[in-house]
Amino acid sequence: MVSIPSARMDQIAARHAELSAEMARPDLPPEKFVALSKEYAELTPVAEAAAHVRKLRDEQDTLAELAEDGAADSEMRQMAREELETIRRALPDAERDLALRLLPRDAADERPAMLEIRAGTGGDEAALFAGDLFRMYQRYAEDRGWRIELISASASDVGGYKEVVASVTGQGVFARLKFESGVHRVQRVPATESGGRIHTSAATVAVLPEPEDVDVHIDEKDLRIDVFRSSGPGGQSVNTTDSAVRITHLPTGLVVSQQDEKSQHKNKAKAMKVLRARLFELERERLANERAGARKSMVGSGDRSERIRTYNFPQGRVTDHRINLTLHRLDEILEGPGLEEVVQALIAEDQAERLAHLDNGA
Repeated sequence: MVSIPSARMDQIAARHAELSAEMARPDLPPEKFVALSKEYAELTPVAEAAAHVRKLRDEQDTLAELAEDGAADSEMRQMAREELETIRRALPDAERDLALRLLPRDAADERPAMLEIRAGTGGDEAALFAGDLFRMYQRYAEDRGWRIELISASASDVGGYKEVVASVTGQGVFARLKFESGVHRVQRVPATESGGRIHTSAATVAVLPEPEDVDVHIDEKDLRIDVFRSSGPGGQSVNTTDSAVRITHLPTGLVVSQQDEKSQHKNKAKAMKVLRARLFELERERLANERAGARKSMVGSGDRSERIRTYNFPQGRVTDHRINLTLHRLDEILEGPGLEEVVQALIAEDQAERLAHLDNGA
């Protein structure tokens, strides 16, 4: 377990007090007050956790001294030993809580996210599974009070989606969904399969933090924008005007198409939103690779080529391969709320891995 030095806790307490004093200044400009308030709000739970650890450590030292004090009567020494045991049991949890609060935070954790799901191997069955996954995330989002807005969708002839993109907004969206990126595999008997054979299909999920306008600068000269007539299933025209938009970002080769809206302006705005998220993620990945080198987080590598989870219908189980977690509650998970247990386990594993990395002095 990481033990935070007393000097580090002194720094936290001093900075917390300094922020409080600064914010009380009557001549403080409003913009400065906003910045200080944000830092103060973020530091307060850390300062409280540090104060709790300091209090427990001080009590431990006092009780240990009393328990060994030959001048004290036996009853007092026994009482001190009992209280000391209680403190010793509580201290590791308090220190772990403080260490977790001091871990570097992903700056994108509080961002909204762009959710992209694409049918992979498996034909019609893969598209149906992509639809199942999208509904799972919709219900999970609703259960958490998030808002989910459909950006674009390419429906399959038999149901489900060849591809679906949505924007998810709410508190801590990216922090909870970022571990969902990867290949999701399903094992089940397709409804169209008369022989009752189990098929394996797959869908890929990508969760990208949505940038603010200031995060990504896109030069107009780097874009090629094509407009064309929207078309529906089978190629029939669903619009009599050239309202569909295809945007190509020339430096990276990224291409985004949008045709769900009847307005060319709205389609362009949605396409730009998707393009910004993809460019932001490219930059995040570049910076992460520079900082981390070869090290990959056990559950947070974001490698979309890796198979991360299997949904086995015959056995009613869901297995997350990154943390060897198997739950026999497939229906509950696909309904949405049951996904929270998987998310919590992934977050806990990520925290444990980063704490261990910190403890090893890396």
